[in-house]
Amino acid sequence: HSRVDFEVSYLAGTFKGEFHEIGAELTVDGERASLEGTAKVGSVDVKDENLSAHLQSPDFFDAERHPELRFAAENIRLDGDGRVSVDGELTIKGVTKPVAVTGTVTAPIADYTGNDRIGLNLTAAVDRTEFGVDWNQPLPSGDPALANDVTILAELQFVKPGGGTS
Repeated sequence: HSRVDFEVSYLAGTFKGEFHEIGAELTVDGERASLEGTAKVGSVDVKDENLSAHLQSPDFFDAERHPELRFAAENIRLDGDGRVSVDGELTIKGVTKPVAVTGTVTAPIADYTGNDRIGLNLTAAVDRTEFGVDWNQPLPSGDPALANDVTILAELQFVKPGGGTS
């Protein structure tokens, strides 16, 4: 039930994609919570095989040399009313940069098997060129076809095993 998507302005609209192979681990220790996650570059889906192949190339993610994107955060802060702030580190193409993430967290809810679930919905904005993802194509006006600012959206569900049946 989890997903990681991205959006970037392209020409007269918004270019969207999703990573299908993702993993995330939320660790809670008293009042502290940390988060680690990965996305397999080879699982990127943009609804066009030619574009998917281009995203695998060195122009973008360079999947052969850098098969995963990584995110790590040591301290998730609750801001009240289910809002969270996270200062983490994002790694794309072997380049690690700090990133500020905001979002919401759901209260724990018991599912039908007796396991507790919580959800994190997170959003971050990054400049893709800071990670070496700098391909672009100039338009006749001289403006770039692809924006540098990318929005990353993560909708994550975590399950804490309870005593229920599976």
